[in-house]
Amino acid sequence: MNLERLKHARPGTWTPPLALALLMTALQSLPADALHALRYDRDAILSGQAWRLVTGHLVHADFAHLAWNVAGLALVAWLFAREFRLRDWVVILAASTAAVDLGFLLLEPQLARYVGFSGLLHGLAAAGVFVWLVRYRDGATAIVAAFLAAKLAWEHVMGPMPFTSQTLALPTIFEAHTYGALGGVLGAAWLEWRRRPGDPSL
Repeated sequence: MNLERLKHARPGTWTPPLALALLMTALQSLPADALHALRYDRDAILSGQAWRLVTGHLVHADFAHLAWNVAGLALVAWLFAREFRLRDWVVILAASTAAVDLGFLLLEPQLARYVGFSGLLHGLAAAGVFVWLVRYRDGATAIVAAFLAAKLAWEHVMGPMPFTSQTLALPTIFEAHTYGALGGVLGAAWLEWRRRPGDPSL
């Protein structure tokens, strides 16, 4: 991150990622029956249990799964929290959630159940990269953007990243990463479009 970036970026907030990490940890401590009532379950959702469209992203298969996502959230916050205010986190998370859920319901009818934050995590990462591309266009931005694009492409061509999939107790639904990234970019683009002239932040 160069000095020009630090000069123009407003102070962001680490409160949302910290709150998310604490919430997901608390939920993971619930009994198994409660966790099952919160996960994404296609049949249950189509029967009217709409809350699962949100809570399914906040519960995990186990604490190892949670740890990966919390670590990823910390990395995203370290990279991009300076760019995001509270409303930005809310908009990007909402857009990413909607994109993943619509992708699952419309394009992945075979997916019966899902848990985990990774789809929304990719939405936050993609939103941050979009902000950098719009506002900075420097070498660091190009490297991060290329890495994220390469990761998503690898997953579609080669399958899940081996260093994460081998540590998880369930298959990686990498489609969630793509849907989440698309939602994050759309959310960030909307925020950028609404940004007042002269306002350096989203």
